[in-house]
Amino acid sequence: MTGLVTLAAAGPSPLWYATRAGGTVALVLLTATVALGVAVGGRYAPQRLARFEVSALHRNLSVLTLVFLALHIVTAILDTFVHLGWLVTVVPFTSSYRPLWVGLGTVAFDLLLAVALTSAVRLRMGQRRWKAVHWLAYGAWPVAIFHAAGTGTDTRLPQQLALYAACLALVVGAVWWRLYRAGPGRVAARLWAGVTAAAVPVVLAAFMNSGPLQPGWAHRAGDPAPTVAVHPAPVPADDGEGSE
Repeated sequence: MTGLVTLAAAGPSPLWYATRAGGTVALVLLTATVALGVAVGGRYAPQRLARFEVSALHRNLSVLTLVFLALHIVTAILDTFVHLGWLVTVVPFTSSYRPLWVGLGTVAFDLLLAVALTSAVRLRMGQRRWKAVHWLAYGAWPVAIFHAAGTGTDTRLPQQLALYAACLALVVGAVWWRLYRAGPGRVAARLWAGVTAAAVPVVLAAFMNSGPLQPGWAHRAGDPAPTVAVHPAPVPADDGEGSE
């Protein structure tokens, strides 16, 4: 034996756990926001709740989503377990750590940020333009799901898999509920929405079965090589009998 190899095996910091918790809560809140917006959107008027109460709940869930998303991003940047930079928060696919999957998180954040900023100037934009941008929030949700599944180091945990399944069931159920109560007309749009809602769980399941749930996913996802410190073993003194 000519050397001794030791790996730098520092465990995750509290910031790392805060990042995972913030991201998970943000995903749950985003799911609730999207499901509520889909289920009670359009001309549907809930019988037990006033329209302004539903709007207030939807708005508050959106704000909470951004708060926990900010926590997720800031703690990820400050944590030295994975070296990210502030650039990755707004420019997708610039991370050296799992660039594609972290980049999807950036895309989702950019879409939600666009919705938040345009909501602040909603009256100046006009209802039609604001509504067109507002649809970006619905597009951010599947992107966020794939970001979580591809980036999360706890994706294999049964609890996390159950959480993803619940998020999918809630949004898909909301879409099909809205399609069920929708009136006649716009058949093409309704068909596209139904097919898309059904396809997201199928595509995600296929991706996870071939990716995050398989051995070696961290390497294939783009984890940087671990830091390795090589310390040569001391050479024994020559006693005339040779050495092993």
